[in-house]
Amino acid sequence: MKRIFIIIILFLITSCKKENNIQNINNTSVLTTNPFLEKAKVFRKKNISDSAFYYFNLAKNSFLEKGDSLGAGRSLVNMGIIQTENGDFLGGIESSLEADKYIKQKKDSNVLRTLAANYNNLGIASNYLKYQDKSIEYYIKAINTAVDQENKYIYYNNIGDILTTQGKYEEAINYLEKAILSKKNKDYSMALNNLAKAKYLFNKNYNPLPEFNRALEIRKKDTVNDGLNSSFETLSTYYLNKDKSLSLDFAKKMLQAATNNKSPDDQILALQRIITLDPKNYLTNFQKFNFINDSLQIARNNNKNQFAFFRYDVDKKNKEYQNLKLRDAEKEVQIFRQYFLVIALIIAIIFITIWYRRRQLKLKQEKEIEVKNTQLKMSKKVHDVVANGLYHMMIDVQNNPEMDKTKILNNIEKMYEESRDISHENIAEKDFAQRFINMITSYSSEEVKVLPVSYKESIWENIPYNTQLELYYIIREILVNMKKHSKAQRASVKFEKNDKNLTIRYTDNGVGIDDLEQRKGTGIHNTENRIESIGGDITFEKNPTGGLIIEITIPIQSKYV
Repeated sequence: MKRIFIIIILFLITSCKKENNIQNINNTSVLTTNPFLEKAKVFRKKNISDSAFYYFNLAKNSFLEKGDSLGAGRSLVNMGIIQTENGDFLGGIESSLEADKYIKQKKDSNVLRTLAANYNNLGIASNYLKYQDKSIEYYIKAINTAVDQENKYIYYNNIGDILTTQGKYEEAINYLEKAILSKKNKDYSMALNNLAKAKYLFNKNYNPLPEFNRALEIRKKDTVNDGLNSSFETLSTYYLNKDKSLSLDFAKKMLQAATNNKSPDDQILALQRIITLDPKNYLTNFQKFNFINDSLQIARNNNKNQFAFFRYDVDKKNKEYQNLKLRDAEKEVQIFRQYFLVIALIIAIIFITIWYRRRQLKLKQEKEIEVKNTQLKMSKKVHDVVANGLYHMMIDVQNNPEMDKTKILNNIEKMYEESRDISHENIAEKDFAQRFINMITSYSSEEVKVLPVSYKESIWENIPYNTQLELYYIIREILVNMKKHSKAQRASVKFEKNDKNLTIRYTDNGVGIDDLEQRKGTGIHNTENRIESIGGDITFEKNPTGGLIIEITIPIQSKYV
């Protein structure tokens, strides 16, 4: 029957596992792969921003469904960066803040890099929206999180550039002097250009041209040339009040570089400067300015709407999918509950059966133990009453050959009554105190003197009779063993009683016991057990003058006494 139960349980558990395998939540910090993420990366490399954003959004939802918070966070970081790059600064901030909820700081360097990139994006987007102080806060977070030193130099430069815009030139110089430690030409030239600008604005007597020109030369050698816009803008501004012709020339170079780099923001900035410096061509330049500015605003609005639509569309489809999945899950839960109830019922039956059998076995064992304890108790009583009683009578007769037969018969009658009532707990005894002292003195003979010391009948006051009786049997056992084995000539039993303890100290001058611990036999162990049963303590030790010392201590306030 037990085998059948096990087979049924295994079958049901296996069935439940198959039905409940529709969703396996994996709360891991390790980035898992999915096809949406791979497609998004391909479009990102090709600079197809809308498609990249769409698939990063799908990847995010897919990661969330699998319980991969890190994957979802990284997807959101990429979405935020794409939005910021395409002028959707509020959307970029929204995506980055959402990403920050999923990416928690860990020791993993890849996670820290993702966090730093996310804070950098928040800083850039906030700066575009003129939240400059907030932008600096995010850049500082990026510095504290960044793993790569080169990235820190970029963040130092970004902070320095904002502080220069705010007119905090000394603070800006401190950050920019850290930024020029970069070993990358692109980042070094950017920091060098900004540092020279901050120094010049802080001190008009400072000559920034060597640094401006050096940064420009480095940027000209760059195959991408996306830093030329900044250098030409800086030089145009520097010469604005010194040489308007030269300032206009650099503004036109900036416009050309910005056009080549497809940077509409820099084109607008260059045209604003050209309109100011070239009034003759004002109309042409203003029309060009309006066209680029309108086109840029339209493009950015389209991007915002497109990104918002992508997120809404994907979220809508995801909700529909989740609702469908929820209905399926509810059906599975219902099936699982049915399986669970069946399993619980079977397990309950098994446990009740096992418990019942164990209970029966325990009761049987308890009865057997009770019988054994009764037998053991009876055997102890037989030993105490009959064996030691007979031996005591033998000693008494041996020590008193002319003992009156009536006394012998009385002793035999008492022993008979005791042996007849062995099954009773105790034997009623009114003259216990006298009988106790008589028992001790009866072991005294010409060969061995046994002396009771400080014995008084009042010693037994406040001590229950069962304890008295146990002490009677224990002392008699000790004296019997003394007579049989010790070869002692003198023995004493001393009694002491105070408010706390009753102490009985036995001493003899016999042969003692060599290797006391090793030679403890059944008799000594039984004596120890008997003392323990009445809450007392017994010690065996060698007498320094030869022989044996046994000390019994019974606490007066013990729960046994």
